[in-house]
Amino acid sequence: MIVPGPSSSIEAAAVAARQPERIIVMAQFHAPSTPRNAILSGDCVSLMRDLERHSVDFILTDPPYITRYRGRDGRTVANDDNARWLKPAVRQMHRVLKPGGFMVSFYGWNKVDLFVDAWREAGFRIVGHLVFRKRYASSARFLRYEHEQAYLLAKGDVTLPEKPIADVIDFPYTGNRLHPTQKPVEALTPLVETFSKPGDLVLDPFCGSGSTLVAARDLGRNFLGLELSREHHRTASERLADAGRAAA
Repeated sequence: MIVPGPSSSIEAAAVAARQPERIIVMAQFHAPSTPRNAILSGDCVSLMRDLERHSVDFILTDPPYITRYRGRDGRTVANDDNARWLKPAVRQMHRVLKPGGFMVSFYGWNKVDLFVDAWREAGFRIVGHLVFRKRYASSARFLRYEHEQAYLLAKGDVTLPEKPIADVIDFPYTGNRLHPTQKPVEALTPLVETFSKPGDLVLDPFCGSGSTLVAARDLGRNFLGLELSREHHRTASERLADAGRAAA
């Protein structure tokens, strides 16, 4: 909540004189809060620091792969050229996730050592691996790259899902129309359905064009997206607004 301030320095001095203790308390303390059904713009590490501890039920995210990605159309991904953000972001994800919660994180296969080190250092356990099967090749060098991959991670003691899903999931082509590495909602939907319940809060700290958020909302979950790029934040916001109008 934003508290409106006085309109002039004279008024500010008068308010401070009348309520000095209240002014000091408001200046020194910021109570964490976790919004629902929102998309926040900014650096995810800073934004997650403002979220309540143990306030998120499930995390599904597609962070930069740290591979200096450049699409056929020349588009790139912010912070895909360095790993400085990785451990701070993973620590915050572990902090906000409830004990007994799951996280599914995509990763760059040739930087798997960096991701695994960050996950384990933060306190996550690796409990599964997922392959997303494409009907096309993203690129071709030593091999034709026809899949994406993600790890299933757990925080503390977790309950096994009632209906475990297969560890190979089809990955329809999105055309990357909304984001240079856009993930299809169809591939994310079974993950949200399996590792969260209706009414739960699903977090995506690198929400891009909002595919995770659409899957969460379609399944009756609350969602929270964080996005550094103003362009992608606008795309995700418009996409969720359009989905809301269609549902209404």
